[in-house]
Amino acid sequence: MKISLNWLKDYVQLDASVDEICRAITFLGFEVEQVLHTGAPQLSNVVVGEILTRAKHPNADKLSVCTVDVGPAGGVKTIVCGAPNCDAGRRVPVALPGAVLPGNFTIKQSKIRGQSSDGMMCAPDELGLGSEHAGLLILDGQPALGTPINDVLPPGDVVFDVEITPNRPDCQSHLGIARELSAWFKLPLIYPQEKFRGDLTDAGSRPELLRNVSVTAPQACPLYTAHVITGIKIGPSPEWMQRRLTAVGLRPINNVVDVGNYVMLETGQPLHAFDARKLGGNEIIVRPAADGEKIVTLDGKERTLNHRMLVIADAHKPVVIAGIMGGENSGVSDDTTDLVLECAIFNRQSIRWTSRQLGLSSDSSYRYERGVDPHSSLEAAWRAIDLIIETAGGKVVGPAFKVGGEAPWQREIVVTHDFICEQVGFDIPAAEMRASFEALELTVVREEPTERRGPAWTVNIPSWRDDLDRPIDLVEEVLRLYGTEKIPASRVVAPSLVGDDAPVVRFNRRVTDYLVGHDFHECVNYTLRPAKELKTWVSETAAAELALANPFVEDQSHLRPTLIMGLLDTLKLNQARGVPVSRLCETGRVFIERNGQNFECAAVGFVIAEDAERRWLKREPADFYTTKHHVAAVAAAAGIDLARHQPVPVTGSFCGWQEGHSACAGQMEHGWTARFGLLNLAMVHALGIEGKVYAGIFAILPERISAASSRRRYADFSLLPAALRDLAVVVDESTPAEEVRQQLVQLGRKATGSAFGVEQIEIFDVYRGAGLPEGKKSIAFSLVFRAAERTLTDDEVNGAFQKIQDELLKNASWQIRK
Repeated sequence: MKISLNWLKDYVQLDASVDEICRAITFLGFEVEQVLHTGAPQLSNVVVGEILTRAKHPNADKLSVCTVDVGPAGGVKTIVCGAPNCDAGRRVPVALPGAVLPGNFTIKQSKIRGQSSDGMMCAPDELGLGSEHAGLLILDGQPALGTPINDVLPPGDVVFDVEITPNRPDCQSHLGIARELSAWFKLPLIYPQEKFRGDLTDAGSRPELLRNVSVTAPQACPLYTAHVITGIKIGPSPEWMQRRLTAVGLRPINNVVDVGNYVMLETGQPLHAFDARKLGGNEIIVRPAADGEKIVTLDGKERTLNHRMLVIADAHKPVVIAGIMGGENSGVSDDTTDLVLECAIFNRQSIRWTSRQLGLSSDSSYRYERGVDPHSSLEAAWRAIDLIIETAGGKVVGPAFKVGGEAPWQREIVVTHDFICEQVGFDIPAAEMRASFEALELTVVREEPTERRGPAWTVNIPSWRDDLDRPIDLVEEVLRLYGTEKIPASRVVAPSLVGDDAPVVRFNRRVTDYLVGHDFHECVNYTLRPAKELKTWVSETAAAELALANPFVEDQSHLRPTLIMGLLDTLKLNQARGVPVSRLCETGRVFIERNGQNFECAAVGFVIAEDAERRWLKREPADFYTTKHHVAAVAAAAGIDLARHQPVPVTGSFCGWQEGHSACAGQMEHGWTARFGLLNLAMVHALGIEGKVYAGIFAILPERISAASSRRRYADFSLLPAALRDLAVVVDESTPAEEVRQQLVQLGRKATGSAFGVEQIEIFDVYRGAGLPEGKKSIAFSLVFRAAERTLTDDEVNGAFQKIQDELLKNASWQIRK
């Protein structure tokens, strides 16, 4: 926001230098991005002159030869000029030979197309006054000839371009910044005094101009006020007001519009003025727009509205997009004589959403989105009425309307002197703390002694400081005014970490190392997703449960229930850019809804797309078992043995996964869940992604991650030969092979004891067909026996192998195939 120093001095009598003010603003918690100096610089040999005659240049069609009287500064000069408005009788700035204009441009006597010229008559931009170069600067008021131009031109200004943090909407105004600076420099704050205070006793009534105001959406507009002013005359605003608006980057339009902008920049409260004659039915209705309803805004563009957007309407049509921009059909024009002044409070979320949807931002919406103090809006309206009557004439008539009201405001914070000292780390005198509160208009309503050193204060928080609601907030206020540069130097003590990383951190690190080692590229995506995506890929219930109460933008309105959607976005982007990346992974938090309960989980997800890269040798394409293998490895890093849990085929009730080619395991009731396999082909292709996409995701509650998943340790391997035995087991078709293998692992440990061990058991064949009963299958395993310090004998290996077979046959449904 641009802040004018001349304007600030209306509220606080600053006599500090520009550098001191910049330093104060910075130490108060704001950033001064730029300091601008307006007005003409000091110009020597530039004086007031009067054009006496104008004649056509004999050798140039577009030039004129003028005689100019510059008075005591040099008498009558002959000057060649190309400006179209160098007419006789006008008084203009004249740069005499020797003058140095902005841009280090030195004026000399010269000949232009054979005609002598003893100086230059100046346009505004040539004096450093903006960019206007259409003609000479015409001086009003007949200043004396030869007067130095700096004595005639209005004084310059210093403008601070200040970055205001979103939590401080009270400082989106000159009064707000003045309040901060008055506290810093310990100077009184001077509020503008309103002459009109809402008294309409002797004002008369003009109900034919505005007969009714109604609000049908009180949640979106909790307060709406309207005053009627008659008998105004539209014209230019006063020069002092134009200078201030121009200094902060606004273009003056007319006295009524300029007053609205002036009061907004002064107090932070946006206002809007209607031409009373243009309000259909002499009525104002604050209502939601109809779907498809249209309005042409002041920028000349037609906007299509919907039911979530709030409008100010008359009896027939919308006339303003509430809090953002007015329409062409109701604005103040040159022939306006009666107007309605609106001052309202709108819901900040509604304004923010509408502004983003329409791609339309304004100074008003910028303030409403951050918050406007409802308890000072009437004072802002009265201030605007005073200025309109001062600059445009007229008078206020009845009826005045106020629909809704300010929510009751009562906020007190209790804070102690000792608490503040403990938080800042050094002692500050109690008197200075209290003085800081009162300088910021944080009224101390009660001071009480405490059992410790200093008092306890009960501090009343004004309505414009909605950012203050805890004792720690008052600590910041004290430190801001006391001065962070006064914090005493002390030795920094930084104790080192003595514990291990959190289990979730170790888990994320381990699974990332695993997946990156398998040629996956790690991604980081937003945790917020759009509602439509959740409804399509997860469920309507999840979309309802995981919605944010106050989303900033529509496409980031819900917590993500899975990592797959973000990975698909990344995959789509890479395919669109022609980047041959087919394997992507991500770790992060997800939020899973089950039976009305939401779980925040640590999760790992990955996608594998068909490899479109042209290669001489290509890797074997991924399939269902590829995803199952990777998910099992990821689950093992969390201490979950996926082999102990029978996967369940995914049915059509699971959105996003291809039925018959994907599976799930685990339940959130057990603390974890996993899904893997092929993603739904139609849904993937609808996103614009080519080919098949396999995926897997594992999610687990952080407290379920096993502490046993610690770092793996190196163990020596044996250099002695191994003994191999093969074993084929006939089992039911429905029996998982891993179940049999795990049984063999346990039996091997029991059979070998501590003498040696079964180093490895692997499946090398599965047989179905002739020779086997119906519904049976044969799974062949290779068992590797080895001892660490000696070569095994056949007798001890055969003995252990026989024990394994004997124990295996105790399962009545299993047989050993010979």
